[in-house]
This record gives sequence, structure tokens and C-alpha cells, in this order.
Amino acid sequence: MMLVLGALLMATAPKWKMTFNDEFDGAANSAPSTVRWTRDLGGGGFGNNELESYTAGNKNAFLDGHGNLVIEARKEPAHGSDNIRRDYSSARLKSGGLFSQTYGKFEARAKLPRGKGIWPAIWLLGDNIGTVGWPTCGEIDILESIGAKADIAYGTLHGPGYSGGGGKQGKFLSKESLADKFHVYGIEWEPEVIRWYVDGNLYYTVTPKDLGSNKWVFDKPQFLIMNLAVGGGWPGNPDETTVFPQRLVVDYVRVYQR
Repeated sequence: MMLVLGALLMATAPKWKMTFNDEFDGAANSAPSTVRWTRDLGGGGFGNNELESYTAGNKNAFLDGHGNLVIEARKEPAHGSDNIRRDYSSARLKSGGLFSQTYGKFEARAKLPRGKGIWPAIWLLGDNIGTVGWPTCGEIDILESIGAKADIAYGTLHGPGYSGGGGKQGKFLSKESLADKFHVYGIEWEPEVIRWYVDGNLYYTVTPKDLGSNKWVFDKPQFLIMNLAVGGGWPGNPDETTVFPQRLVVDYVRVYQR
């Protein structure tokens, strides 16, 4: 009897153990947790010719009091300590220096913005970027969307020889705008395979064989980033049809290991 019970418990044991999460519970207009998140700041364009200046505190990233994080892009004069003046403000949160992980399941439940020149992203970046640089550190984009095509979610892998416009990219085409309601965006990252999902539906997979002669660099810790960019080489710049403010609303972020 005990052997049977043990076998049943093993068969029903969860596949994943949570290692990091933020449910974004807290008072309305409070800043997100400084235990889980730090910031990238300023208006340097971040290698993408972005047009915003990223801020600290609760100006452009705040809890709504209903269990959500809001990252808000505004059309307004903005500049940070770098003294680069921009016409837009926004926020970019990261777990670098606080949390990183090699392999696992990474998920975020989010509602996306819409509008030309708007670029939300939830992604991972290698801890070793400071020593080996980008793209050798590796980048896993869990979710990207460009506001002019708000019915498409993109999942992309960047590494040496396959970065920027040459990244390995898949896309999920929704029957409705992803700005209309929340969806769960996630990856399962294991040795020599990464899989992308929307609402549990697998839509893209990459393995080392898909890279040809290029090197697979996804065997070291990576940290989380969430940001809402304005403009840039991929989405283009806002125009007269783009309404501000724009919001990336995140219900939760959860990370697991097997």
C-alpha cells in the first residue's frame, strides 16, 4: 500500500517549483518593489534609437492598487541624470543584481499597449553582459510587440551571429488585439531548447541545431527586464495617430525551476 501511495504522490507532484515572483500587490501609486527590481535610467537610446527617458520611483512605474504593475509611457519633456533631453518618459525595470536563473519557466500575465511607435518588452539578458558584452551574453525575448501590430506577440533569441534583425524569431498571431485583455506570455528554457508560449499554447521552439554554425550561449544565468519603449528602429516613431499615455499592465511575473 505504501509503495502504491508513494508512486501516486510522485505521479501527481508538480513539475515546477517557484523561485521568484511578484504579484504586484500594494497601495495604489506606490513604486514597485526595490527588493525585486532595480532600474535602467536615462535617454541614451539603449542601442535601439529609442526616444524616451527612463525614470525612477513611481512616476512611470507604479502599482494600480488592484494587483497590477503599470509601466506608463508619457509624451512630455523628460531628462535624467545623463542630461539627455527627450520628448517622452517611461520606465525600464530589471532584476539584475537581485535575481537571475539558468533554465526554468518564466511567465508574465500582461495586457499590452497599442499605437504606432510603441514597443513593450518582457525579456531576459545574460548576467555576464558586463564582461562579454551583447550579444555574446545571450538575450531571450519572452515577449515583444509593436503597437501598430497589436495582434502579434514575438519571441526572439539573440546571440553571437544571430542578433538584431537577424535574431531567431517566432510570432504568435492572435485572433484579437493583445491590447484588449490579459494574456500569459512565457518560455520554458532547458538545456539545448527554448520554447515560447502564449496562454499555454506553444508557438515557437529553438534548439542549437537551428543556429547552424553559430554558438548556443544559453547555459548561464539571465535576469529579467520589463520596459515600455517609445520609438526605435523596429517599431518606428509615434505619429499623429498615437495616443498617450500608453500602458503595459502586468498582473504577475513568476519564475520556476523543475
